Parts: sequence; structure tokens; C-alpha cells
Amino acid sequence: MVKDSTMTSGLMDIYQRFYDAYGPQHWWPGEGPFEIIAGAILTQSAAWTNVEMALANMRAAGCWSLEAVHQISDADLAQLVRPSGYFNAKARKLKSFAAHIAINYQGDLDRFLSQPTKPLRDELLSIHGIGDETADDIMVYAAHKPSFVIDTYTRRIMDRVGMTPEVVRSKYLDYQALFHDNLPADTQLFNEFHALWDRHAKEACAKTPRCEGCCLLEICATGQTLTADF
Repeated sequence: MVKDSTMTSGLMDIYQRFYDAYGPQHWWPGEGPFEIIAGAILTQSAAWTNVEMALANMRAAGCWSLEAVHQISDADLAQLVRPSGYFNAKARKLKSFAAHIAINYQGDLDRFLSQPTKPLRDELLSIHGIGDETADDIMVYAAHKPSFVIDTYTRRIMDRVGMTPEVVRSKYLDYQALFHDNLPADTQLFNEFHALWDRHAKEACAKTPRCEGCCLLEICATGQTLTADF
């Protein structure tokens, strides 16, 4: 995809509108790479409040490192992460990640995360339970690498404002390319912008949009249509 100056200005306009409306989001809600990675895996198909309960259980049980996750039994770990839902599957995912670091990096998570962006993302995707969104959560928030996170909220808002990719082959990667091709590869920008998309989805652009007072209403085709009769 070729850089599109109109898309660049459009994305930065949205970023500024979000930032003016909501301010900095201080994401990710976690201290240190281990907690961020565990949270990124546990938040799959789960509300963050439930993930917090699962993380609290892990911390209280002393299962608070990749080494501890590697050593604990699948069954015991599943009980700790039960509040996050799909707990047996998530326990296996956590243990797969921990085993990968133990076997290939002698437990050195920092060495794993210090790889260049593309090799790191490719390797993350090779680990059981790590898909595109989870990989990019880890890339941006744990490894501090510029790989834009695309989620349901981001796609929903982009579609409503008329920023759907022209050709959607792989829904995730085509949406992501709009950011990678048209914004500077700036980890802090990607960090903040992703958090702001999610904040806006919760504040205004829910499944049923609340358009009145929306900071994007002026530039949103969907919002203009929905409020035309008011």
C-alpha cells in the first residue's frame, strides 16, 4: 500500500480529537512484561475486570513469573485463571508461552522481547494461543515495538467514519496496514492511539452508537446519517 496523505491527515485528525476528548490513557494496565503478557492472553474473549481477578489469583498463589507458570500443573493454573473464562484453554496458552521462553531462551524474556520487530512478531505468532491481536498487544506494551493493535472496537469505528480498507483480504492485516503505511512507526503513538480507539468505543461508539456529543460526529458519515433528523 502506498502512503496516502489524505489518510494520514484523517488518522491524525481522529487521534487529536480523541486526545482532546479523553486525554492520555496510560495503557497497558500492568506492571512489567510478565503481567502485560499474561493479561494479553487472559483478556481474549474476556472483560478486563475478570482478567484482573485471574491475575490477582496468580499473584496470591505465587504464580507470578514465567518460570512459575512453566512449573505449575495445567489443572492448578486453570483454577487460578478461572475468572477469565475458557480457563483450561487459557492455562494451556500461558504454559505454551512459558515453555517457549524456557526452552528457546533459557527463561530470558528480555532477550526474546529484544528481537527486531518482524522476527519477534513472527515468532509470537508461532506460539500456541497467540494470534494477531495478542501478538501486537505484546509487541507494543511489553516489547515497546511499533506494531499497531487492531481490535473489534477499532474496526467498528473505522467502518463508521468511512475508513474501511478498499480491499479486505485479511481483515486484521488490511486494517493494520492503514496505520503502518500512513503513520510514523512510533511506539508511543501506537500505544496511545490504540487505547483511545477503545476508550471512544466504550464512551460513544458502542454497538448502538451514542452520537450526540461524539468528538467524531463532525467527520463521521454514520453519525451524520443517524443524527440527520434531529
